[in-house]
Amino acid sequence: MAERQRGGGGGGGGGGLEAGALPPDVREGLAELELELSEGDITQKGYEKKRAKLLARYIPPIQGVDPSLQADSRVPGSSQTPAASSKQQKARSANARDERFRSDVHTEAVQAALAKYKERKMPMPSKRRSVLAHSSVETYTPPDTSSASEDEGSLRRQGRLTSTPFQSHSNVEPWLHRVIQGSSTSSSASSTSSHAGGKPAAASNTAPAAAAATVLADLMAHAQLDNHPAPPDVTTGLVELPSRERPQVASVRGVPRGYSSSMLETADGVPVNSRVSSKIQQLLNTLKRPKRPPLKEFFVDDFEELLEVHQPDPNQPKPEGSQMTVLQGEPLGVVSNWPPSLLAALQHWGTTQPKAPCLTALDTTGKAIYTLTYGKLWSRSEKLAYTLLNKLASKSEPLLKPGDRVALVFPNSDPVMFMVAFYGCLLAELIPVPIEVPLTRKDAGSQQIGFLLGSCGVTLALTTDACQKGLPKAPTGEVATFKGWPRLVWFVIDGKHLAKPAKDWHPPVRDASAETAYIEYKTSKEGSTVGITISHASMLAQCHALTQACSYSEAETLTNVLDFKRDAGLWHGVLTSVMNRMHVVSIPYALMKVNPLSWIQKVCSYKARVALVKSRDMHWSLLAQRDQRDVSLSSLRMLIVADGANPWSVSSCDAFLNVFQSRGLRPEVICPCASSSEALTVAIRRPPDSGGPPPGKTVLSMNGLSYGVIRVDTEEKLSVLTVQDVGQVMPGASVCVVKVEGTPYLCRTDEVGEVCVHSGATGAAYYGLVGITRNVFETVPVTAGGVPISDQPFTRTGLLGFIGPDQLVFVVGKLDGLMAVGLRRHSADDVVATALAVEPMKFVYRGRIAVFSVTVLHDDRIVLVAEQRPDASEEDSFQWMSRVLQAIDSIHQVGVYCLALVPANTLPKAPLGGIHISETKQRFLEGTLHPCNVLMCPHTCVTNLPKPRQKQPEVGPASMIVGNLVAGKRIAQASGRDVTQLEDNDQARKFLYLADVLQWRAQTTPDHPLFLLLNAKGTITSAATCVQLHKRAERIAAALGERGRLNVGDHVALVYPPGKKCEPVLRAHVYGGCRRETTDRINTVLLQALQRPGSLCPGREHHIRMQSECSHLLTGHRRPRPHHGIRRHAGLAP
Repeated sequence: MAERQRGGGGGGGGGGLEAGALPPDVREGLAELELELSEGDITQKGYEKKRAKLLARYIPPIQGVDPSLQADSRVPGSSQTPAASSKQQKARSANARDERFRSDVHTEAVQAALAKYKERKMPMPSKRRSVLAHSSVETYTPPDTSSASEDEGSLRRQGRLTSTPFQSHSNVEPWLHRVIQGSSTSSSASSTSSHAGGKPAAASNTAPAAAAATVLADLMAHAQLDNHPAPPDVTTGLVELPSRERPQVASVRGVPRGYSSSMLETADGVPVNSRVSSKIQQLLNTLKRPKRPPLKEFFVDDFEELLEVHQPDPNQPKPEGSQMTVLQGEPLGVVSNWPPSLLAALQHWGTTQPKAPCLTALDTTGKAIYTLTYGKLWSRSEKLAYTLLNKLASKSEPLLKPGDRVALVFPNSDPVMFMVAFYGCLLAELIPVPIEVPLTRKDAGSQQIGFLLGSCGVTLALTTDACQKGLPKAPTGEVATFKGWPRLVWFVIDGKHLAKPAKDWHPPVRDASAETAYIEYKTSKEGSTVGITISHASMLAQCHALTQACSYSEAETLTNVLDFKRDAGLWHGVLTSVMNRMHVVSIPYALMKVNPLSWIQKVCSYKARVALVKSRDMHWSLLAQRDQRDVSLSSLRMLIVADGANPWSVSSCDAFLNVFQSRGLRPEVICPCASSSEALTVAIRRPPDSGGPPPGKTVLSMNGLSYGVIRVDTEEKLSVLTVQDVGQVMPGASVCVVKVEGTPYLCRTDEVGEVCVHSGATGAAYYGLVGITRNVFETVPVTAGGVPISDQPFTRTGLLGFIGPDQLVFVVGKLDGLMAVGLRRHSADDVVATALAVEPMKFVYRGRIAVFSVTVLHDDRIVLVAEQRPDASEEDSFQWMSRVLQAIDSIHQVGVYCLALVPANTLPKAPLGGIHISETKQRFLEGTLHPCNVLMCPHTCVTNLPKPRQKQPEVGPASMIVGNLVAGKRIAQASGRDVTQLEDNDQARKFLYLADVLQWRAQTTPDHPLFLLLNAKGTITSAATCVQLHKRAERIAAALGERGRLNVGDHVALVYPPGKKCEPVLRAHVYGGCRRETTDRINTVLLQALQRPGSLCPGREHHIRMQSECSHLLTGHRRPRPHHGIRRHAGLAP
C-alpha cells in the first residue's frame, strides 16, 4: 500500500501520490450504475456490489473493513468552485423598452444593489461543462486545502473521523468524485445548472490518482456520518460568506439535470451519493413508504395549523397617525339649462346644431376618413332604434324588448359606427354591452366574455359589415360559435340594413332614472369577467362631474387615444363630449403603432384643447419625436393621463415634459387622473388656473409600503418609490380610505388602504352577482369604535392609496396587482419596474414582463414571466435572471418562486397589445406556458414548511369524521327538505298531482308559455301557454273516454314526434287516468307489439289513430326536415 501523506499547506495532499488515471470504461460503468440507481432500476445492495467490483483493482481492500463501506462512503470536503466562464455579450440592436416603468432613480438603485452583490463576490450562473467532453482526468488536480474552512454554509460533515491521521485528506475525495462523476454528465452538457466547487490548485502533473484512491479508502473505512446539514441558501446572499464559498443558484432548463455531491440517506439509512437535490431525494424517500398509512393516522388533524405560522417582525413600521376623516369634494354646480338626460342632450344638439362636428375617424395613415355630425348621429341612432324594435321580429313576437341586453362588437378603428350603435340602443331602451372583437376561437379571455354574455342573456350582436367578414366562419359560412359563447344573431348596422322610421314613430326620450343604461365588462385578478351596470342617472352625473372638473365648453376639440368602448375613453370621448357638443378626434391603436407622433400632430393641426392619453403613448412619442420638429402643443390646456394611478407613470410625465416643454407644453397642463370600472372617475388634477392646488410629489419607502405604512424617504435610498398625486376628489363625491381586508375600518392618516367613493356617478352593481355586489358597492366604512361614518354606502375602487397634503389623492397601486407574501404586500408593477431596470435593460423583448402570484402552502409566491429577445443566448438568459433575483431581493426583500423566459411574441395579448396577465397565469398553472429557460427558487420564498408531525393531545372533530370514513362506518346521511315546506301558503299543499297543478296554473297564470318549439335555426315557431295546454288536454281526454272507451289504468301507446302536439296528449292521459307508453321512433319490436293486442300488458290495449305527420315513422322513412326543441326520453314506459 502506498505511503499515506498528510496534506500540507500548499501541496494539497497530492505531493507523494503515484498512480494512473481510471480507464474510460471504468468511468462509464460507474456512470451507468449511478443512473440505474437514481432511476430505481437496481437496488442499493446491487449497486454497492457492482461498484465495489469495478473499483476492486484500484482501491485495495483494507483488512477488517467492509468493502461496501470503502466503495460507497464519501466524506464531503470543502466546497469547490470552478471558475465561471462567461461569454462576451453580443451587441444588440436598439429596441423599445416599456418606459411606463422607467425611473432613473430606480435604475440607479437597482444598479447599486447589484454592485453590492458584486462586492460580496456573488457569482453568475454558468453553463456546466461535461468533464470528459472537454478534458481528461489528468487535467484535474486535488484542491488546495490550505484555506479550506468549515464555516457555516459550507457543505461539510459534522461527524468526526475515528482515525485522526486521515482528517487532512478530507478534500481529496470530492476531487476524485468529480472525476468519476464526469462521465455521467456527458449526456447533460446542455444543462445550465451550476454546482458548488473550489478553485483547483496549481497544476501538479505528478499527482497520482491511485494514492489518492488509497487515502480515500482509508478515510472511508474510518468515516462515520453523524449528520448532514442542509445546503446553504445560495440566492439571497444576505450573510457575508467566506471567500472560498461560492454560493450558486440552482437553475433549471426544462427538466433539472444537475446533481448535488452532498451525502444523502435512503429510507433505510444507507448513505448514497444522489444525482438529485436533497429535497427531491426526500420526496423519493416519502414515496417509498407504504401507500396506505395506518388507520390511526387518519384520526390526526392535518390542516393549516401544521404549517409554520409567520411571526410578525417586532421592528416592522406601524401607523402612528390619527384616524382620517371623510374627504368631501366640491359641490356640483347648478346649471340652468342642463339637459335632464344624455339622450335629451343628443336630441337637442342633433336638431339645433345638425352640422356641428361630433367625431372624426382616422385611418391607419392618419388621414381623416369620415366626420360624424350631430345631425347624422341623431338620425342614424333613430333609424337603428326603430329597426331593432320593429324590424327584427319573428312571426309570433319581436326579437327584442326594452330592457334586453345587446352586444356591441366593433373594432378599435371604427368609433363612428360604435357611437351610432351605442346611442341607438339607448334610444330603443336596450342595454348595450360593448365587448372586444373575437379574432380567433382561442383569444385570451374570450371564454370569460362568452360567460358574461350568457349570464346577461344576450341574443343579438351588432357589428359592421367589414367586421363581420373578418370574424371566424363555420363551414356553413355563418359566424362561428366561439367557445363558451351563447348562440347569437349577428346584425349589421350599415346604412343599407336600417329602415326609415315611420312618420308617427318617435323614440322615447325620458329623464335620467335608476334603470340600467349600459354594462361595462371588467376582468378580475383571477381571470373571471364581470359586468358592471351603469344607470342613466350615474351616466348623467358622471358627465356633469367631468364637465365641471375639466371645465369643458361647447365646440372644444378633444384628441382621444384611448379605447372608446370602456373606461375613460368612453366617459370623455363618447358621453361627456355629446353632453357639451364637443368635437372628438379618435386616434386608432393601429395608427399609434405605425406613427406614435400621430396624436401630437392632430393636436397641432386641430388646435385641440384637451388630449386624453396614457403614459404608454407619451413614451412612444418620446421615441419618435426626433423625426418631427415642427409640432406645437401650446393649444393644450389639459393633457389627461388616464393611467395616472400607476405610480410609475410619473417618469413618463417628467420625461415628456422635459422634451416638449420647449415646444409649447406647459407644466401645469399635465393632469393625471385615477379611475376604476366600479367607481368611474375617482380624482383628477385640475390646472392651477382653475383653482386647483399645485401638484404634489413624494418619495416613499417601499419597505414601509409593504407593511401598509407611509414613510417618507429620500431618493438616495435604494428601496424607494416616487409617486405623484392624481388630483382632487371629483365634484359631488366623498372619499375615504379603509383597510384592505376584514371590516372596513377607516385607516390612519399615515396608512395605505383601499380608496372608497360615495357619489351619484358610480356603478350600481355586478350584473347578476348579488353577493360580491354587496361587498363592493354597498360598503359602509366604520370608525375604530365600530360606528358607521355615514348612512350612505360607499363603493370600493380597487385603488390603494392615501390622502396627502392639500387634500390631494395619492395612489400607490391596485388591488388586482397586490401580492401578499407572508405578512407583507408587494405590488406587481413595482416588481416589473425593478426587473426592467436590470442591466442589460434591453434584454426583455419590448419590455413585455408579467408578474403575478400563485398560492403554494396557503401563501402567495411571486412568479415572473418575460419575453426574451430572439438573439439572446442561454448564457445571457441565466445571467440576466440571476441579476433579477438579486435586484428583487435587495430592493423588495422578497424571494421569487419562479422566473421563466419565453420566446418573443408568445405571451397572450390583451386587446390593445399589452400582456393578458390572467391568461398567462392560467397557462403557467396548466403547464402550457412552454418556457425556454426557467429558474426555480422555492427554497428562498417557501418559508412556512409543514411542522414535524407531533403526537396530538386529543382527537379533534375532523379526525373523527375522516377516521370513521376510512374505517367504513356510516356516520351521517343527507336528506332533502320536505316538499310541503317549500311554500308557506296552505293552498299550495292541495295541488299534489300534475293534473291539479296544470288546472291551477291555467287559472292563475294562463298566458305563461310552458313549451316553446324551435326550428333548426333556433327560431321560435310556436308556443303553448298554460291555458292552451289545459284546454287541449281536456278535449283529448274527453275523446279518449267517449270514442276509445278507456278505463282508468289502461295502457295507451303514444306515437308522436318531439313537438308541441305531444304535450297535450300526455296531459290528457293524466286527466283520464290512463298509463302511457311513449316513443319517438317505432322499431320492429314495437310494431309487432302494437299488431298483437295483449302483448304489452295483461290489460286492454288500444291503438290511437296516428296523426298524418307521424305516418313516416310507421313506414320507416325519415322525415326530411328535423325538429329541434322539446325532447322527451324515448322508449317504453314501465
